Amino acid sequence: MAAEHVQTFTDGNFNDTVLKSGAPVLVDFWAEWCGPCKRLGPTVDALATENVGKVTIGKLNVDENPDTAIKFNIRGIPALMLFKDGQVVESLVGLLPKEDIQKAINKHL
Repeated sequence: MAAEHVQTFTDGNFNDTVLKSGAPVLVDFWAEWCGPCKRLGPTVDALATENVGKVTIGKLNVDENPDTAIKFNIRGIPALMLFKDGQVVESLVGLLPKEDIQKAINKHL
């Protein structure tokens, strides 16, 4: 499913791995049945590889982890949220080009 640099976030580990992270964290909220989510997957994998050491990137399956999806008001997927110091600093929804996502990341590095 994911490249070696893409983490898997869950309701159980979200607080420690995302909200308490000292580095920015990009979370891809997705679901197995979502076609655009699957098409965004290789982009997320590439971003994770290209941003090693700068930002943590991972995925959260909204069907398997509904509590976190509800907490962050995820209504449409794919949805990308960039967290910094435990706060959402950027929110992107839909199938976006890699360059647009990278620009959003760069603004917060």
